[in-house]
Amino acid sequence: MLLNEFLKQHRKVEEQDHRIQKQEATITQLKSTVAQQQKGMEVLTATLKEQASQIQKVSDHLELSKPAAQVVSNNQ
Repeated sequence: MLLNEFLKQHRKVEEQDHRIQKQEATITQLKSTVAQQQKGMEVLTATLKEQASQIQKVSDHLELSKPAAQVVSNNQ
């Protein structure tokens, strides 16, 4: 009787160890995925900042050219 109980408990422990190993592998994989996504987000953020800067330059250029056109039309 004791041997059977011991063997049952031993199997449970082995199953738990196996589950823990699978979970640790999954955690490692998820950490890697998160790191890759963070790098991707950093790249996207840098790209968006660059695009915002370029848009601002174009907007500034358009604003500078607008008043000159208005002055000319007012003088006519």
